[in-house]
Amino acid sequence: NSIMKKEQTIKKAVCVMSGGMDSTLSAYMMKQADYKIVAVHFNYNQRTQAKELECFHNICEVLNVTQKYVLDLDFFKQLGASALTDANIEIPTDGIEEGVPVTYVPFRNGIFLSMSAAIAEKEGAEVISIGVVEEDSSGYPDCRENYIQSMQNSINLGTKDETQIEIKMPLVHLQKSQIVQAALDLEVPLELTWSCYKNEDEACGVCDSCRLRLNGFKIAGVKDPIKYA
Repeated sequence: NSIMKKEQTIKKAVCVMSGGMDSTLSAYMMKQADYKIVAVHFNYNQRTQAKELECFHNICEVLNVTQKYVLDLDFFKQLGASALTDANIEIPTDGIEEGVPVTYVPFRNGIFLSMSAAIAEKEGAEVISIGVVEEDSSGYPDCRENYIQSMQNSINLGTKDETQIEIKMPLVHLQKSQIVQAALDLEVPLELTWSCYKNEDEACGVCDSCRLRLNGFKIAGVKDPIKYA
């Protein structure tokens, strides 16, 4: 009976983890808050798919995650429409793009959160964590706080009455430099994370994601531990 009681007190968080810095820090924050992590990773035909998957597995190992879902979404390959998933569209490297960038993948976070909600309901998890960043991000509409809150509402309307899921986005109002600092404070293995949109061996240093990352490290006054071309 005491074992049953212990089972009931385990809080679970479904952590959407790309292998990047933001989602890795979010997962570490969930662990620090005593959640058992159910890690979810998506392969969606992104250019750095193999590298991101490798990072995900390495990070899960350091976090002692026992429950992992790796989901292959062929849908995005068919869809294309983004420089991340369509090899015919160039990744911008000059750092000046107006409006929604060409690296935006249509409704990606909406799709990820829907699938995560199904996993959370099955696993009896009370939290989904996602590493979206609003202010310092690349202008993706699916990273907005009000959008994620509305998604939480929809998820709870569309699941069993006893399923109550909170979507936590602990980084949503942080700058990249604050994310770097918070990651260092929590001893997140940043050397295992990957942010580059373009390359899988050495980060390019010039795509939007690399620029944001490098600038974050620079402002934080720390050297980025990953290799750049």
